[in-house]
Amino acid sequence: MNSPTALVLDFGGVVTRTLFETHDLTEQALGLAQGSLRWRGPFDPQSDRLWQRMQRDEISERDYWMARTKQVGELVGQDWNAMADFVKAARGADPQPIIRPQALSAIAKARQAGVKLAILSNELDLFYGAEFRKKLPFLADFDVIIDATYTSILKPDPRAYQACCDGLQLEPDACVFIDDQLRNIKGGIAFGMQCVHFDVLHPANGYSQALKLLGLNEN
Repeated sequence: MNSPTALVLDFGGVVTRTLFETHDLTEQALGLAQGSLRWRGPFDPQSDRLWQRMQRDEISERDYWMARTKQVGELVGQDWNAMADFVKAARGADPQPIIRPQALSAIAKARQAGVKLAILSNELDLFYGAEFRKKLPFLADFDVIIDATYTSILKPDPRAYQACCDGLQLEPDACVFIDDQLRNIKGGIAFGMQCVHFDVLHPANGYSQALKLLGLNEN
């Protein structure tokens, strides 16, 4: 096995705080009463049947978020047809509060150590909109950004991981891959990457594990 020399990150949930974690900010931005948004995904799976269906692979992640987009749109009198409509309204004006500080710290540490950086996302621009990237200067530090919004190749398809490795010019086992969806982690493991299943309930742990795999002190 090669010593890992690249950090590969999923975006939503790993780099950003999930929409589940920022209901208060969303309600404030959309002018909704506090407590209007009650779906909690991984933070309260038993109360979110739609999330449970996604975890059973009965619907896709895109299906889940499109349903939530429609639901929230109805609450504010909007007919939103794209996840980006929801995200732009909820957090587009100032995305900085929803970026995980653990992500920024790990990115800076990896870059300083000469570790290559990549984003491997199923729906970066689909969910956030292309303009969102311009508000995130740290993305300029990334060597590769693979976004299935444009490739139409979704994780855990092996071709998604291959595209990332090709862009980095590295073998799979030289990459430490972090994702919050277990299906994508299983795909990464099968492809030969060193993987960290990111727990959104304990975000510091995931980055600590990744930095250790990269041979970097997490402190």
